[in-house]
Amino acid sequence: MSLSLPGEPADARRLTDVVTQLQAALDGRPSWFAPVRSAIVFVVDGLGARNLSQRAAYARTLVAAGGRRAVARSVFPSTTATALTSLLTGKDAGEHGIVGYRVRVPGTDVVSNQLKGWETDGLDPRAWQRAEPIMERRSAAAARSFVVSRNRYRGTGFTLATMRGADFIGVDDLRERALTAAALADRHPGSLVYLYAPELDTIGHRHGWQSDQWAAGLEAVDAAVRALAGALRPGVGAVVTADHGMVDVPRHRQVLLRAGDPLLDGVRLLGGEPRMLHLYAEHGAAGAVLDAWRDAESARSWVIARDEAIEAGLFGRVAAEVRPRIGDVVVAARAGIAYYDDRVADKAPQRMIGQHGSLTDEERAIPLIRFGALAQL
Repeated sequence: MSLSLPGEPADARRLTDVVTQLQAALDGRPSWFAPVRSAIVFVVDGLGARNLSQRAAYARTLVAAGGRRAVARSVFPSTTATALTSLLTGKDAGEHGIVGYRVRVPGTDVVSNQLKGWETDGLDPRAWQRAEPIMERRSAAAARSFVVSRNRYRGTGFTLATMRGADFIGVDDLRERALTAAALADRHPGSLVYLYAPELDTIGHRHGWQSDQWAAGLEAVDAAVRALAGALRPGVGAVVTADHGMVDVPRHRQVLLRAGDPLLDGVRLLGGEPRMLHLYAEHGAAGAVLDAWRDAESARSWVIARDEAIEAGLFGRVAAEVRPRIGDVVVAARAGIAYYDDRVADKAPQRMIGQHGSLTDEERAIPLIRFGALAQL
């Protein structure tokens, strides 16, 4: 069966390669970027290229520095845990193993949150995430790296899994966070600085990216970018990118999976997230689950068997250890819908409007906008 998956532009630049290319620029080797004395990668969580272009009036600094070529492609699934791990290891999901937002621990019925489950589910940050972080490799080579993020992320399992080897600097105010990153890059020649802003993603989930609140959040991000650009010293460059974009899914577009729903027949566990499900089937039921979901949902979602997803390269090269973490069936929404397991007691996630995780351009096209020394090539 032809999957008719969306094609990738032949010359697309991938989020997975961004930090690797910045490392090359720091080493003076040919790369996407001009050679630099120090480099900053500024990740604005949830800022898709489509979202940015459609709210351009609220982001004049970013738009003025961008252009048609200032776009890259995020990973699949287009979700924070997978995307940031790919960015910070330079590896695809099939190698590092963070294959979604919620993922089954093979051999168990535990479906673990890949951002928060390290502490609650006993995941080992040095083993479950299988790839060596780039900043750990830099540390071994006596090269400095810094993470400038909100204080709440200091010492978390996800931080250790993806950013170990870096000095963590906690700054809660967004503008001060940006200025701190610029100062660190200036004071430490040869350094790589990872600057992270989760605020816009939080607003988008709560209110949607088409809301007035999101526009105000984008203005705050743009002001922080303007402050960062103005503080960059000679030889220091910054690139602004994102982990994913967003699709607004109002309540009436939610697909609620309730007890007795035939789509749940043979499904032992649900993982992933509302726009990208991992369906873990009961023993021997994977084929029936695939057929049922294709019959019911293929008009509005890509419904893909695990082997098909691997063969199509959706997760990159997949290590044997990672394979069972992927659902027996993967369901990626292409229409403006989101799937929820309505059997669970906690209905709070159903209040979210902004969503992501799937294969659409709205979710996978991200900005790649250069400032300072990085803008010279």
